[in-house]
Amino acid sequence: MGEPGLVIDCEDLSRSFPSGKALDALTLDARPGEVLALLGPNGAGKTTTMRLLNGVLLPDAGRARVLGLDPWTQGEELRRRTGVLTENAGLDERFTALENLEFVGRLRGMSGAESRRRGTELLARFDMDHRADVKVQGFSTGQRKRVALARALLHDPELLFLDEPTSGLDPAATRDVVELIGSLAADGRTVVLCTHFLGEAGKLASRMAVLFHGRLHAFGTPDELASDLWSVFEVRLDLGGPATPELLARLDALPSVQETSVRDNGALVRTSRREDVPAVVAACVASGATVFGVDPRDPNLEDVYFAIEAKAIAAGAVLPPPPAAVLSSTTVPS
Repeated sequence: MGEPGLVIDCEDLSRSFPSGKALDALTLDARPGEVLALLGPNGAGKTTTMRLLNGVLLPDAGRARVLGLDPWTQGEELRRRTGVLTENAGLDERFTALENLEFVGRLRGMSGAESRRRGTELLARFDMDHRADVKVQGFSTGQRKRVALARALLHDPELLFLDEPTSGLDPAATRDVVELIGSLAADGRTVVLCTHFLGEAGKLASRMAVLFHGRLHAFGTPDELASDLWSVFEVRLDLGGPATPELLARLDALPSVQETSVRDNGALVRTSRREDVPAVVAACVASGATVFGVDPRDPNLEDVYFAIEAKAIAAGAVLPPPPAAVLSSTTVPS
């Protein structure tokens, strides 16, 4: 298997259902204290991956160690050390918020006093203490997510599986949940984040695994994946007007510059790497140009994701998605 100390280490995991293959020879790992984002459209295999790693589903092939345990022979022991937030909160509407937490605590072997103490602390942490004794039947989606996240943390798990944690939330609630997840990772917990919302993944993920139709198409940090995808670095220069031919010639003469072009307010320069930017600016100043702004175009997670998707489509591994499929707010289990 992989390096020692990994929280998750899986190799060649596969799983099929009557409808077809959901996961095909997946190999990845997760390190202590990182957020691993599983990205991909609906049906990519994200939820299946989480269920396999938590020992809820049996694989057709492959092997894994999660927190040093075999998920399928030591599943009960593993799940005592993991927390799960499903897309649908699954709260008992007959109970209050605190009663929902106390009930799960007792199922996990916690005493009534400990369940109540821990539940009260978590509801306060998630700004739900004022609703602790209110039945959840009338709660908003955001309030339900907060209670469900508190429930997932009740037994202080080392590893969290979060399945579409912001699905159905308004922008303010989404921001709050993203901040909460970030604080959990900062506390040293490992988080596996299953999502098709690229914005939240970009804010949280240490590394990302991109899945299409059950196959892993990319795995690594956004910077690592970007360096594999692009060999050029773009810099947009604001010069207060179009760059002159003389300036473009000076820039083209720099060893690191691969291409230049005129823009209405300056120039677009493509170099080999970000470290070349100071030399580009220095060349502009030396030529007498006034530099009003420099905009290095670092690829963001969306750039990386869609570039990976385009490569997969070109290779025939993925059908072109409908517009904005990855950013859709509707989801079904993978």
